[in-house]
Parts: sequence; C-alpha cells; structure tokens
Amino acid sequence: MGIISWIILGLLAGAIAKFLLPGRDPGGFIGTTLIGVAGAFIGGWISARWLDNPITKDFYDGTTWAAAIGGSLVLLVAYRILFGHSRN
Repeated sequence: MGIISWIILGLLAGAIAKFLLPGRDPGGFIGTTLIGVAGAFIGGWISARWLDNPITKDFYDGTTWAAAIGGSLVLLVAYRILFGHSRN
C-alpha cells in the first residue's frame, strides 16, 4: 500500500478506535484523526516487525485493519492518560 492508502486507513482506524473507546479526547476531532493515522503506521510496523505478520499490499486485508485499529487504540489510550486531565 502507498502512503495515501495508509493515511486513509489511519483516518478510518482512528474513527473506529474512537467508536470503540468513546469519551472526551483532549485533542478533539483533529487530534483523534492524527492519532489514528499514527496508530495505523505504528500498528503496521509492530505487526511486520515483531509479530512476524507482514503487511500485505491489499487494502482490504483483515490483519492490516486489525493492526491499524490496535495501534490507534493504544495511542488513544496513551494520549488520554498523558493529556486527558488538561481539558476542563
């Protein structure tokens, strides 16, 4: 997949992660989507590097989606832990 595909996948993964983990986010919509894009990249890298599950070139591969959503969830939880109390 190209960089544009990973960005689109990250945006969708961020939206799915937000749906699975509802609540207020310190960064709002923009912050959540950027976390989704970063989570897709990190999840794909971890999946390929340490889980011995190479990312395919197919956009509709379930493993690629699971890695992207998992990475987004991890980053969203970490973001809430680090910056969640700064918003009133």
